[in-house]
Amino acid sequence: MTATTHALSDSATMLRRDLKHLIRYPSVTVMLIGMPVVFLLLFVYVLGGTLGHGLDGGGGRADYLAYVVPGILVITVCAVAQGTAISVAMDMTEGIIARFRTMAISRAAVLTGHVGGSMIQTALGLLAVTLVALVMGYRAPASAVQWLAVAAVLAMIAFALTWLTVALGLASSSVEAASNTPMFLILLPFLSSGFAPTDSMPPAVRWFAAHQPFTPFIDTVRGLLAGAPVGTSALATTIWCAAIAGGSYLWARSSYERRSLR
Repeated sequence: MTATTHALSDSATMLRRDLKHLIRYPSVTVMLIGMPVVFLLLFVYVLGGTLGHGLDGGGGRADYLAYVVPGILVITVCAVAQGTAISVAMDMTEGIIARFRTMAISRAAVLTGHVGGSMIQTALGLLAVTLVALVMGYRAPASAVQWLAVAAVLAMIAFALTWLTVALGLASSSVEAASNTPMFLILLPFLSSGFAPTDSMPPAVRWFAAHQPFTPFIDTVRGLLAGAPVGTSALATTIWCAAIAGGSYLWARSSYERRSLR
């Protein structure tokens, strides 16, 4: 068996371990998925009537639902990624890594197992939020190809943010710290185009929104779902995701090797 085959086999084993944790503790998945659903209901049914009138050309609750769904989908990705940081920190603080070191398994498999499990959990969360939005009356004019492009963009964002939270979990000294460190991932979408057009923001906030990654993330998803051109936002999303994923992978690998030697 080659080293690559060995690593893939070990990664599949760690993925099964992660999935068994999800099945054994379904309340965690429900909580991570429930938060974006609550946000969707809150912003549409409580604030949507007023916020919808602030959109270009005016509008109502139905127009605001179409506007806010892309932002909620991205927040779903962030919520699941935050849970990954906690899972990684639990592994690093509860002694299981010391046991893994005594076994003939690929070191990278532990981290890739967490990433793979998080990607599956993210897909379930996105499906749940999309179904809730459809029940609320959301209808997207996107073609089948554009829906596939949306799925690919969300997967790319999820992959990048998951590696970031893996790195944050490894850098945390405790599970409690790991639960708090990724909170900025939930806050940044609120300072983007996710819930209100950036043109309506004060100049300083508008500048920040234009230069942080979640605005092109959300604009790309929104444009694809609307069946409209996405302009440069797709390129910006690809660059941001590549930079976040690459930098986070190197950070996570370095932190894991360092902590594994303790």
